[in-house]
Amino acid sequence: MNHDFDVISAARNWRVDKAQSATPTEVVGELFASDVLTLDQLKSRLSKPTYRRLHATLERGERLDPAIADAVALAMKTWAMEKGATHYTHWFQPLTGYTAEKHDSFLSPAGDGAIASFSGGELIQAEPDASSFPSGGLRATFEARGYTAWDPSSPAFIMRHTNGSTLCIPTAFASWTGEALDNKTPLLRSTEALNKAVTPALHLFGASEGARVSSTLGAEQEYFLIAEEYYYRRPDLVMSGRTLFGAQPPRGQELEDHYFGAIPDRVLSFMTDAELQLYALGVPVKTRHNEVAPGQFEIAPIFESSNVAADHQQLIMQVLQNTARKYGLVALLHEKPFAGVNGSGKHCNWSMSTDAGENLLEPGDTPHENLQFLFFCSAVIKAVDEHQDLLRVSVASASNDHRLGANEAPPAIISIFLGSELTDILDRVESGEGGRGVEAGLLGLGTNVLPPLPRHAGDRNRTSPFAFTGNKFEFRAVGSSQSISFPITVLNTIVADAVQGLTAELKARLDSGAELAAAVGELVRETYSKHKRIVFNGDGYSDEWHEEAEHARGLLNLRTSIDAFPQLTSAKNAELFGRFGVLSERELAARQEVLYDQYFKTVNIEGETTEYVARTMILPAAVAYLAELHQAGGSRAVQATTGEIEVAADALYDALQALGTQNAALGGEEVHEKAHHVAAQVLPAMTAVRQAADRLEKVVAERHWPLPTYRQMLFVK
Repeated sequence: MNHDFDVISAARNWRVDKAQSATPTEVVGELFASDVLTLDQLKSRLSKPTYRRLHATLERGERLDPAIADAVALAMKTWAMEKGATHYTHWFQPLTGYTAEKHDSFLSPAGDGAIASFSGGELIQAEPDASSFPSGGLRATFEARGYTAWDPSSPAFIMRHTNGSTLCIPTAFASWTGEALDNKTPLLRSTEALNKAVTPALHLFGASEGARVSSTLGAEQEYFLIAEEYYYRRPDLVMSGRTLFGAQPPRGQELEDHYFGAIPDRVLSFMTDAELQLYALGVPVKTRHNEVAPGQFEIAPIFESSNVAADHQQLIMQVLQNTARKYGLVALLHEKPFAGVNGSGKHCNWSMSTDAGENLLEPGDTPHENLQFLFFCSAVIKAVDEHQDLLRVSVASASNDHRLGANEAPPAIISIFLGSELTDILDRVESGEGGRGVEAGLLGLGTNVLPPLPRHAGDRNRTSPFAFTGNKFEFRAVGSSQSISFPITVLNTIVADAVQGLTAELKARLDSGAELAAAVGELVRETYSKHKRIVFNGDGYSDEWHEEAEHARGLLNLRTSIDAFPQLTSAKNAELFGRFGVLSERELAARQEVLYDQYFKTVNIEGETTEYVARTMILPAAVAYLAELHQAGGSRAVQATTGEIEVAADALYDALQALGTQNAALGGEEVHEKAHHVAAQVLPAMTAVRQAADRLEKVVAERHWPLPTYRQMLFVK
């Protein structure tokens, strides 16, 4: 195999077909949401009474009137066919973490021909087979019926492909028994729970009746790009999404020259293409840049409602992966595709907003005087402290275990970074001192040529899993490949719980005659004093913090997903989700079962792939090189090299035997037992195989090595 040729072809043979590429022929403002059925589009196509009834559902959360479904369906079909759509699909988010779709044609037989039809019934409900999706025991294999239900709060859109386009209708997915089989349904329920909890609090602060509240979200997406040629030469990447082998190259990210560096033309062309597609789909992508690791990049949208943001996040992942192939690249969304360099996260910037656009976590210029902000901020602190377990389990997966706590990813210990200004304000509230301590001021840059810059009163902390960043909280522990729906469902629900409790206490004090400012001040003081153990502004990687968090502060340290999964169905959490109507006990238990099942299957696939690659590719390469060395004569260099390879090859063989035994054992019949077995036995056995294989990579001649190396994959752009 000529690896030099591989490098050249991977770097140069990517030329995109211009006929297939996106070109910015339209002004971005005109392109934006051009493939989305917006409210304005619907308004122009519906009668006023029909639109008013639909608008009541979208804006005020009123129950959808089935009587308007036929009119909406006709408008939707007409618009979609004008866009070139021949088919429609109910687009939903099963518990796989990905999206699913079944396409139906608009055409229906009519006499000797066919007509285009799409009824209100077809819009509102469809019936995909539910038995082949993860259900966690909610549905047996023979119980196949499941329903998708139109979600009018997330707009329909057009997905284009080479030979046409499809109308995609965002939907929820439920079983015949009415239980949620998806990620969207609990997210919508949690949004309503948050609204019902927060609006009474707003009324105490003087808001008018009728205001609605929802959570808002902007989710940053990190990913790697590698040459497509290398991807298909790596069975581990194809099968598991991450490299199960790979010796560290002489150069990784230690020069710190990739972060925010100039974007290579090939990558920038890909990014532009993907962005134009996302603009047309109404995804408000704002930022693109090189990330820290070589070959790593980021795309980030601005804030929008959490439900729409979750849908858009799925579209971002889909568009990135599809578009990369046009440029001879593959987009890797795994949390840790390469050992020894940064992993990839999906930082979820979360806040709460009223339907009038007021951000409830905006501190203003004088946060120490902003009663409403301090109230809601203290509610978030209370929520995170009381429900560390839920936040941890919401980001738990086999893939995220490789990332958390390493290379700038936050540790598994949940804590809050508030920054110096906000911490100082809350400390003053607690002590009764009041006033404002830390001032932001201006940052002088040492020369009159450069203007002074307004400086934030607090720095940022990249080791914090949950950080206040000015007017929002950034949940940094979310993994790059996972759906954001469940983490945000958890966040919405726990904050609703905290706000509801604090609102009841505040109302009781006001009813007793206390003034609003005094009552809020005292409530914030008590809440912060009780829950400030969760606040940590220091280095989350330090051994001292782990010791302090676990033993001095009593915070949970659920190091692995296997440690975290049992927390989901605790009595506390079952009561919480049940009380807010977000997840029933059966739905919660089902999700726990799915988490265990996905964990087991992920590691099992990795274990078997490790065994296959090492046994059929790496070990034969070492043996072939040994045979060549044995024919090369008896010089000291040959003898030393031969001895080194023989030791590593024997170690690889022994490790393979042990891995094969563990892969075959599986640990029992129950998925919980299997998950614990692969965690305790298969993962360490895989590590031993990798260590031996990586030693061989450093001494076997490159022409014999069967896998593209880190040096090639990370640096060929």
